Amino acid sequence: MINIAIAEDNSFLASSLIKKIELFEDYKMKFHAYNGTDLLERLKSDSNVHIIFMDIQMPEMDGIEATRQVLQKYPHIKIIMLTVLDSEQSIYNAIQAGASGYLVKESSPLELKKSIAEAIAGGATLSPTIAKKAMAIIKNPNVVQDEEEDFNLSEREKEVLLQLSKGLNYKLIATNLFISPNTVRRHTENLYIKLGVHNKAEALQKAYQYHLI
Repeated sequence: MINIAIAEDNSFLASSLIKKIELFEDYKMKFHAYNGTDLLERLKSDSNVHIIFMDIQMPEMDGIEATRQVLQKYPHIKIIMLTVLDSEQSIYNAIQAGASGYLVKESSPLELKKSIAEAIAGGATLSPTIAKKAMAIIKNPNVVQDEEEDFNLSEREKEVLLQLSKGLNYKLIATNLFISPNTVRRHTENLYIKLGVHNKAEALQKAYQYHLI
């Protein structure tokens, strides 16, 4: 039996991941933590965990720092980053922290199963698009840049951007920010224009690269 834990602050996304994992009888869900701090506290009580699926963007302690601390204290645990962020910087940070894999959140149950098997066997697994970027980093480390620019985003636009990074739809973002879905859509369209991107994936990639969230 392979024991699995999840660190994800979005309950909806965590629930979706848990349902995928529970499709396989040889996997056991140990617990769901809501951030890195919560994860470390839970591991103090029960570190009998083989795999942790780790989100990057979480409050209190993000997934990169949580990965570093978990592996320092519990080196037997394998960590697979599961996120919407696939920028060179986030991939590089995850690899440096010691992650055994890096998958996008849209990964299928079979992709999750494959990643778990590879991590347990001591290998590493990457989503296809992420693998290409990882190879680019290896060939040219200078591709990773620590850039900062605010793109003249308003505070509300930054709030919407942060909500988008959690994988939330317009309706949920509207509820969280006490605005209408149409207003969320308008802010999102403005974000795309200011960032010079065409979709959410590109917007989040650029936001992470330039430390906007």
